[in-house]
Amino acid sequence: MTPSPVEVGAAGLAIGTLYGVFGVGGSAFATPLLALMGVPALAAVASPLVSTLPASLTGARAYMRADHLDWSVARSSVIGGVPAAIAGALLSQVVGGQALLVLSGLILGVIGFRFLRGGTFGTASQAAARRGRPGLVVAYAVGVGFFTGLLANGGGFLLVPVFVLVLGLSMQRAAGTSLVVVAALSIPTLATHWALGHIDWPVAFAFAAGAIPGALIGSRLALRVQSSALRTAFGVLLVAFAGYFTVRQIRQL
Repeated sequence: MTPSPVEVGAAGLAIGTLYGVFGVGGSAFATPLLALMGVPALAAVASPLVSTLPASLTGARAYMRADHLDWSVARSSVIGGVPAAIAGALLSQVVGGQALLVLSGLILGVIGFRFLRGGTFGTASQAAARRGRPGLVVAYAVGVGFFTGLLANGGGFLLVPVFVLVLGLSMQRAAGTSLVVVAALSIPTLATHWALGHIDWPVAFAFAAGAIPGALIGSRLALRVQSSALRTAFGVLLVAFAGYFTVRQIRQL
């Protein structure tokens, strides 16, 4: 049964708050949740994108004011991510909605387990060195952008792990930077899925009505919490949600 606008708006508020806290979840959590609520697969994948740009900019303001943004990383990520996001969005038509939902859940689980292990790939100095190489950051962003378009995701659920685990940013700095990059990546991804007819507009608008204020609330909460606590919470949330959702979707194949 299709959910009511009030139910979708409540889901948007919850997801928007998570988005503001972690810089991830605008679509990564929205897609599985809307699917569980009864929204058809491709509509659940694409409809949350309508709220991604305004929610991203709303949430990013608090991080900007607290200087929790790495503008160099953000610029390189946009350069690599935008064209790759278009390519991924076009391929999503071929892959199909149900396969995309299963893939979303599996990726969330893998990332969650890696976060719970702690640390970065290599030493802190190695992470800083990678961060100082714009060409390398662009290359990482190409991979993120492709999956962003493929999964109709803002990209935060892949950007934040790359920023933290590979580039060595703190959780707050990763979340703030992610929100800015996601705002840019969402534009070509939204345009492509709109052209493909994947968006359910009543669902999209109801979700946005909750997600935008939620992002503002979440970003302000995140600045009051230690980075280590945010990292642990992020990992636990990803693993728990991914396990439940992936098992449910595999049973429906």
